Amino acid sequence: MVNAHGALLRLRERVQMEQILRLKNIATGEELECKVADINRGQDERAEVGVEFIQPCPRFWRISFPPTDWSQRSPEAKRFVGGSPEAAVPAKK
Repeated sequence: MVNAHGALLRLRERVQMEQILRLKNIATGEELECKVADINRGQDERAEVGVEFIQPCPRFWRISFPPTDWSQRSPEAKRFVGGSPEAAVPAKK
């Protein structure tokens, strides 16, 4: 999972809180430093690791995020079931 502030990754490699990692967007080749902000035990041998960008970079993932004032009650959200553009299922009229 990704967002404008970082990502949630599943890693086999052991990491520590506050550790600095370097992420690479393989589609663009862009690299960015981030720090480990959260570590949770995964369902298998991989940990779920929350990372936060050191410097803000909302365009790193090259996807659009909703504006800060967006709500599931906004007209744009009502076009999709569950309010999720990823689902891309048009709501029934």
